[in-house]
Amino acid sequence: MSLFKAKKSIITETQAKTINLQHAIVSYTRNTRKLIRNLIDDQQKALEFLSSQIIELTAKVNTLSSDVQRSSCDIFSVKPMESHGKDCSDIQETLGAVSPKIPSGIYIIQPENTDVSFEESTVFCEMDYMEGGWTVIQRRTDGLTDFKRMWSQYLDGFGHLPGEHWLGLRKIYNIVNQRNTRFQLHVSLVSQDDTTAYASYDNFWLEDETKFFAIHLGRYAGSAGDAFRGYNQEQNQDTAPFSTSDVDNDGCSPFCNFADKAVESCSMNQNNTGWWFNQCGKANLNGSPLDQDLSSQSHIHWDTWTKNGTLVKIKSVTMKIRRVEIPNLK
Repeated sequence: MSLFKAKKSIITETQAKTINLQHAIVSYTRNTRKLIRNLIDDQQKALEFLSSQIIELTAKVNTLSSDVQRSSCDIFSVKPMESHGKDCSDIQETLGAVSPKIPSGIYIIQPENTDVSFEESTVFCEMDYMEGGWTVIQRRTDGLTDFKRMWSQYLDGFGHLPGEHWLGLRKIYNIVNQRNTRFQLHVSLVSQDDTTAYASYDNFWLEDETKFFAIHLGRYAGSAGDAFRGYNQEQNQDTAPFSTSDVDNDGCSPFCNFADKAVESCSMNQNNTGWWFNQCGKANLNGSPLDQDLSSQSHIHWDTWTKNGTLVKIKSVTMKIRRVEIPNLK
């Protein structure tokens, strides 16, 4: 009988130890899970904090970059380089005789046979690109300048000369219609993936204001295709007058077929921007930037520039003009 009690006591003790061990295991598991959850929560909070710091720092960097860009532009605009040249080509020729290096920047010009004051005739001269002497008449880079403008603004110009701007139809006319001169037009294009292309015309001039500054172009050369002339006569913008939403000269009478739809006004269809539209055509370098949520027809486009059969998306463009030699001119 005592032996039976001893065995029973041993079994009871073993069961108690087993139960205690199970409780210990359960308690350890719970504590371990709690510890893991706490670690995960701490790591998540740390990641969220780091993420917020990265976002904040990125915003500060972007702000500083914009401030630096604007400050650089302000330096140019506050201190234009005085010159009595007729245009940037003339300035290069004059200053080149006394200085081996002429910097790009804002210069004051006085085109021949004009009474425009010096203050009104500031232009940006590109003196580094392709031997220099270029007068920039249009530039698109960052989308900070709105090209959705009326006739009067395209007439007189707008924007910031070192950055995005439109020089103005009157100024362009005064420059390219000087006596005994001929100008070439050079269009520089940069795609969304930083591919470059260009279109060049060996003669460029405008008719006067009574003819709405109709454009005239010489022979084309380049890698972007001749979008000014397009693929047929209906798309040809050569000799087309300039057109805006409030001064409509686009030839749509009463409608144009553009991108497979009927269009009453090319300017209105392309975000109220101004250009030498002829039944809309294949080019509008004054269109909206790519980052604006608009139809592709409203964006900056040069529709003879393609890659693998697809139109190239353009993020920046510069239009510039330079004098060319006229044979037998003395």
